[in-house]
Amino acid sequence: MGSIQFKHVYKNYKGEAQPSVNDFDLSVDDGEFLVLVGPSGCGKSTTLRMLAGLEDITQGELYIDDKYMNYVSPKNRDIAMVFQNYALYPNLSVYENMALGLKLRKTAKHEIELKVSRAARILEISHLLDKKPNQLSGGQKQRVALGRAIVREPKVFLMDEPLSNLDAKLRAQTRAELIKLHAALQTTTVYVTHDQVEAMTMGTRIVVMKDGIIQQVSPPHELYECPVNLFVAGFIGSPQMNFIEGGIIKRDGDYYFENSRLKLLVPKAYTDILNNSSTHLRQVVLGIRPEQVTLVEPEAMAEKEEWTVPAIVDMIELMGADSYVYLNIGDYGIISRAGTHVPVRKGDHVHLTFNMHKAHYFDKKTSESIGYRGAGQK
Repeated sequence: MGSIQFKHVYKNYKGEAQPSVNDFDLSVDDGEFLVLVGPSGCGKSTTLRMLAGLEDITQGELYIDDKYMNYVSPKNRDIAMVFQNYALYPNLSVYENMALGLKLRKTAKHEIELKVSRAARILEISHLLDKKPNQLSGGQKQRVALGRAIVREPKVFLMDEPLSNLDAKLRAQTRAELIKLHAALQTTTVYVTHDQVEAMTMGTRIVVMKDGIIQQVSPPHELYECPVNLFVAGFIGSPQMNFIEGGIIKRDGDYYFENSRLKLLVPKAYTDILNNSSTHLRQVVLGIRPEQVTLVEPEAMAEKEEWTVPAIVDMIELMGADSYVYLNIGDYGIISRAGTHVPVRKGDHVHLTFNMHKAHYFDKKTSESIGYRGAGQK
């Protein structure tokens, strides 16, 4: 078992006006792969270090398997941590690095050999056991660090940006290996990263943090499709969601999103939400992802002209299978995700359609989503 519970946890550092971690309240199920993500300085690594026992908790309670952990030393928490910088002993072989923690626990020699060989086989580093760390590549060193954690058979794995020192190709490979490893071991894992691709591909649930505060806790798909506020909407997704300021106006029973440049019909599905909204609807931010913004082919203009938006092409970014077309609608920059062969060039005047069924509406003043329709936080 490896369930974790944070109960209104705070971390205050001396001399800082605001807590580095502010009212962190969350339960993690046994066997879950939870990812903490957010910009630098948001408190995600501090939260992990409090879980590990490397930082004291200023206020609140921490439980692992229903046992109170606030004052339990790191070595008695039954956790294993994988760091960004590998933290291998250069004078020890791969085998000795992986076995060291077990030796310190007075584990029998034959049991150490069994556990190290099993972990090495899982990570495909059996042929490296006699080598020293300086003979290994970055990816191999990271596997050794993972192996050292695996042999401990802990209740919880803690990983603090373990892939950030790897190049892009190796990072993708190791990410896939970690996903398979978690599926095989089913050990509760708390993983810290600033890379949203890692978060979205690895986590069963993702915690988005900003300024020490939890912004949203959701499975990856819900986080992408149902962001709870402007920060989450802009942080998750690459390129980020398009944002346009305006207001929602009701005319003849229909709602329209309008500003000086555009007028867009809001789908009927939002009618009840908007009728019951306490938000000042004249100060709204429309959010729409690049894949929901489409360039209209000239021959289709006649039937769609009423709901198209004129724009000017500013730049085209080729991304292999896709292209990102950067456009200007007056003072607003908009990104459209298109196919590889886009029949437009910089400076062209084009028309766009927005898939308003996939649009989001945010209160400009509070930044909160209007009528957030996610499954909620756990």
